[in-house]
Amino acid sequence: MTRDMKKCETAAAAIASKMPKLPSPVKSRAARMREATDRKITQTTVQIAASRGIGAVTIEEVARRSGVAKTTIYRRYRNTEDLLHKVQIEASGTFEVDEFGPTRDDLRRLLERIAAAFNDEIGFKAVGLVMSSDNDYVKSLANQVITPAEQRFGDYIRRGMDAGAFRRDLNARFLFSTVLGSMLAYKALCHAQDAQWAEQMTAILWPAIAA
Repeated sequence: MTRDMKKCETAAAAIASKMPKLPSPVKSRAARMREATDRKITQTTVQIAASRGIGAVTIEEVARRSGVAKTTIYRRYRNTEDLLHKVQIEASGTFEVDEFGPTRDDLRRLLERIAAAFNDEIGFKAVGLVMSSDNDYVKSLANQVITPAEQRFGDYIRRGMDAGAFRRDLNARFLFSTVLGSMLAYKALCHAQDAQWAEQMTAILWPAIAA
């Protein structure tokens, strides 16, 4: 390799290193379908365990209730014990709060994101069952959604307080429990979309928290 060629390669590498990285490719249709199937299995497993106990959870019952074929479930889990052991609710990446500022509009967007997180992960129907369940397995699954959501909501409230946009005497945990209870009740009674609940909850919550 000549000296000139080496110089060209070095220059090309330097230019490439400074170029902006391309965004991650959009998920394929197959990947989206797999995620949707996994979500159905998770939601159904939680609903059965919460309403009837772990003993009622079987591959056959999950397949019957979810509409997912038994063969599809068996490709993911060896048996019922494996299903119960491996089913996890991926809540760590549910949503972040850094993008939301202490404004009325961003509060509404945050509430929409919280509602979507619960709806996507375990479903509103299961949330109510889970919260009233004494089953340790069910509670551990629910906490993977509820605890991170509460922490992120608390972070948002504290940032608003530090910025002087929210009142200094707010109790973030009480506010979150109020938000969660309102969300569940509104969905059960009104069967409304997340955006409708978020807008009405914001109308109530914002005057109470704004400095």
